[in-house]
Amino acid sequence: MTDAKNVTTAKPKVGGAIYSAPLGTILPTNALTELDDVYKSLGYISEDGMTNSNSPSSENIKAWGGDVVASVQTEKEDTFAYKLIEATNVDVLKEVYGDDNVTGDLENGIEIKANSKELEEHVIVADMVLKGGILKRIVLPSAKVSEIGEISYGDADAVGYETTVQAIADKDGNTHYEYIQKPQATAP
Repeated sequence: MTDAKNVTTAKPKVGGAIYSAPLGTILPTNALTELDDVYKSLGYISEDGMTNSNSPSSENIKAWGGDVVASVQTEKEDTFAYKLIEATNVDVLKEVYGDDNVTGDLENGIEIKANSKELEEHVIVADMVLKGGILKRIVLPSAKVSEIGEISYGDADAVGYETTVQAIADKDGNTHYEYIQKPQATAP
C-alpha cells in the first residue's frame, strides 16, 4: 500500500553530518547513539549533499543465436560522494591529503604535503535528519578516499574538496549499514 508519509527529504544533522574515525573504531549500530569522541566531524558539506552509487554491473551470457540465457553480476561498487567545504578544518585536510601529510593548526600554521602516498582505509559515518525528525545514520565500516575532484579557488564559490569514498566490504561482506529511527520522546 502506498503512503505519502513515507516520502522524505534529508538534511544534515546539526553539528555535522559526516564523521571520520580510524579503521577498527567501534561502530554505531543504530541512528540514536552519540558518536564517541574519536569520530572527527568533517564539517559542512556543500548544498548538493551526499550521493550514493550502489549499483551492480552484470554481464549477459548468450547462447548461439543471440538469446540471453543468464546474467552474471560482475561487480557491485558502493561509493559515496560529497564536497567538503571547510577548507581550513584540519580534519578535512587530513581526510583529503592523509593524516601524515597535514600538521599544525590555524594558530601556528598548517602545513600540507601533497604526494602520492596511498590514503588509509577508515570508518565513515553520515548522520542526517529526515522529514518528521526521523534520524538516519549510514555507517561505512571500511572506506577509502578514491577520488578528489578539481579544487577551485575563486571569489564566487567556497573552496571545497569534491570527495568520493569507496566503501569496502567488511568481514560479513557488507559495504555499508543504514539505520533509520524516530528519536525517543523525552518525558516532560
